[in-house]
Amino acid sequence: MTLEVSSAVLTLMREEAIHHAPREACGILLGRENRIEQYIPTINVHPKPLTHFEIDPGALIACHKSARDGGLQVMGYFHSHPDGRPEPSGTDARLSAGDGRIWVIFGGGELGFWRATPTGFEPVSDVVERT
Repeated sequence: MTLEVSSAVLTLMREEAIHHAPREACGILLGRENRIEQYIPTINVHPKPLTHFEIDPGALIACHKSARDGGLQVMGYFHSHPDGRPEPSGTDARLSAGDGRIWVIFGGGELGFWRATPTGFEPVSDVVERT
């Protein structure tokens, strides 16, 4: 399956990660089917934001409510690894729900795309940038 991501979303995720460093940036990915159309930056509410992330629960609830009301669906999540690689950490693996959602991770100047499955993360290798 090809995952389409708008160029504006890609730019915003990179900018947020750089802006928030050395803290981990985080946010919510919205879209439909196989297309991520919007990125909602959120506050990292984790008590250790230099090494962990936690999306603001209020923002996540609002996105799910909007989806139920016909808005864009919650496709997944974004966070950064300011001093790491663009791949899931052990902590990410332990905290993932394995629900098929997309995780985009920024690290080392690159974005990595992953799907959370019941058996762990799988790379999403077919990502297409769309305007």
